[in-house]
Amino acid sequence: MLSEFIEGTIPARRVPVSLRLPSGAPSLDQDQEWCEIRTGDGWRRIRFHDYGDIYRVPGLYETLFYDHLRCCSPSRVVGLLADVLTDFPETPADLRVLDVGAGNGMVGEELRRIGVDATIGADIIPEASAAARRDRPGIYDDYIVGDLTDLRPEQEQRVRRLQPNCLTSVAALGFGDIPADVFITACNLVSTPAWLAFNIKESFLDPKSDPSGLAAPLQRMQDEGFIEMQAYRKYPHRLSVSGEPLFYVAMVARKVAPVPLAIARA
Repeated sequence: MLSEFIEGTIPARRVPVSLRLPSGAPSLDQDQEWCEIRTGDGWRRIRFHDYGDIYRVPGLYETLFYDHLRCCSPSRVVGLLADVLTDFPETPADLRVLDVGAGNGMVGEELRRIGVDATIGADIIPEASAAARRDRPGIYDDYIVGDLTDLRPEQEQRVRRLQPNCLTSVAALGFGDIPADVFITACNLVSTPAWLAFNIKESFLDPKSDPSGLAAPLQRMQDEGFIEMQAYRKYPHRLSVSGEPLFYVAMVARKVAPVPLAIARA
């Protein structure tokens, strides 16, 4: 039961919707956090990781995660990529990016901001693609909806047509959203060599306690020479509903060889 609320309203430039977060409630695991929005039938509870429900409400994602919970990951990961590129001959204009877990296009927007001209989004839920078209039309040159490990031939052709030489994945690894086999498949949809820019919850990098199954494959990718790490930065991804910082690690790596899918089962 909610005993006290922090309330907010989506700004007028978005479709108006009232939002409230629990305050003073017991701490929740990150994948169990929730909010309530006001609808014509009263207050409706939405779990944070029920992305389809969130994307259906224009402006809710931004207001919840960015206005209230101060998420900064799209700018931090893309900014780290831009910073690393200053030490290499390439510029953002040279990148053709496959954005995995693209959602409603916030990472695509950051990529355009630094000068990337060619991007393709990918997400497993159709609500994400619909939200990107609605909220940020034209941000992506194309948008693939489906499981990257089981793309239809025409979908794979659409990705290959872009000839991506960079992969981004922000706030999408772990929690069952993008497991190791999907991430490695995505890595092999971009060229060799290619840039990889992504983030992951800090606790998911400890093989002894990682519930995501990503820690060991990521370590093997580096140890066995499939990727070369160029930047590794811990930062507060966002606040929890109780106001505590949730720490993630942003990484930029250079893929220098195709990654065997068997590593996903490391």
